[in-house]
Formats: sequence, C-alpha cells, structure tokens
Amino acid sequence: MKKALFALSFLAIVVSCKEETKANLPDIKQVVEEETTKQQDTVKLVEVVKPKTTQQIKQELKEQGFEVFDYVDEKTKDTVLMQQYFIAFLKSGPIRTQNEEEAAQIQKEHLEHLGKMYELGYADISGPFGDDGDIRGITIYNVPTLKMADSLAKSDPAVKAGRLEIEIHPWWAAKGFPLR
Repeated sequence: MKKALFALSFLAIVVSCKEETKANLPDIKQVVEEETTKQQDTVKLVEVVKPKTTQQIKQELKEQGFEVFDYVDEKTKDTVLMQQYFIAFLKSGPIRTQNEEEAAQIQKEHLEHLGKMYELGYADISGPFGDDGDIRGITIYNVPTLKMADSLAKSDPAVKAGRLEIEIHPWWAAKGFPLR
C-alpha cells in the first residue's frame, strides 16, 4: 500500500510539473506567428539596389552642370566616364607673421573647413605636401564650375587670413576610380 501511495504521489508530482512547464511555455501558434512576422520584417528591410549605368551617371552629372565625357577602354572594353574636377593648390600666402597661438587657431579652422567641404561632398580629397615648399597642399573639388571651386577655396579661414593663397586648375579623372 505504501508503494502504491508513493507511486501515485510521484505520478501526481510529475504530471503537475509537466502542466506547470506547459503553462509557462508560450502557445506554439503565437511563436510561429511572431517568427513569421520577424522574417517578413527582415525581408522587407532587404532592398535590391541596381547599380547605375555609366550613361545614367553621365546624364545625372550633366544635369548638375558637370563637364563629362566617356570613352571605351580598348583592353577591358568597359566604358570609362571622365569628369572634370578642380584641383586647388594651396600655396604659402603673403601674411605668415601670426604668432604661434594665432597660427594654431587658423590651422584648426582651416582643417575644420576642409572637413566640412568633404562632409558636404564639395571636396573629395585634401592633404598637405611632405616638403616645406611654396605649395603647401592640395584640395580636389567635386563641383561643376571653376567659380564655385574658387569661392569654396577662398572661404577657407587660412586663405582669408592670408596664410595661404589659392591657385585652381581644371582636372580630369575617371569617375569612381579609387586611389591606389
């Protein structure tokens, strides 16, 4: 009798544990619905973006006022799109007599200006030369006109202060080709 009572008690505990575990588990239909919704949301986030053709890029640039032309590379048979940029040579200016503190402040503002030009998409690359020559550095402006490049270059605090002066030239480069 003790054995039967013990067996029944044990069976009751096992069954109640199973029921308690079931009660704590979410409904399987709810889990499937939630997972399906998550997958659908994920699928919605993935958007296929077709790369633009050379001709589409060329047309967009022309509409923005850029000078462009293209040619077919004989070796690869790819169409290469050339765009006119403006390269600004930053040369030593006539006023370089600022004290160390003033020169440091002008340099800080100069670097902030170049950073802003890059962030806004007006300049693609800037940097100083490694020697101590008259030409201190360059900036390549990605704008449609010489007038715009000149205006942006002359708004540089170092140019305004006379520490640098600008010499700008039109410059052609293949669109989208990286530096190596």
